[in-house]
Amino acid sequence: MIGRLHTFVYDCPEPEALAGFYAELLGRPVTEREEDWVTVGDPREWPVLAFQRVEGHRAAAWPDPERPQQAHLDVWVEDIDTAQARVLELGAALLRTEEEGGRVWFRVYADPAGHPFCLEYDAR
Repeated sequence: MIGRLHTFVYDCPEPEALAGFYAELLGRPVTEREEDWVTVGDPREWPVLAFQRVEGHRAAAWPDPERPQQAHLDVWVEDIDTAQARVLELGAALLRTEEEGGRVWFRVYADPAGHPFCLEYDAR
């Protein structure tokens, strides 16, 4: 091992708004606020998410290869329908549902700034 993941950084147009979305989605606190940078999660724990302002940010348009997903998170949930209702309420948009054997396995969403993320059944 060379190192361990400490921070996963998203470029976005409004760091405070996007950090609020992920803080609610993951149940983690906003722990740092600067004008162009907001951090979610305790930096003593692994990992934290950070959101940095980028002027002229162009949202991903997954699966369009001209504007690829750039990065994404897989989030395990116990009840995908309940989780979906909450993320939609927070401003996410449903992009696609993946089914296998008649069962929804995961769903792909865009966060409020257009970054794709997935809700999946907890595989543990």
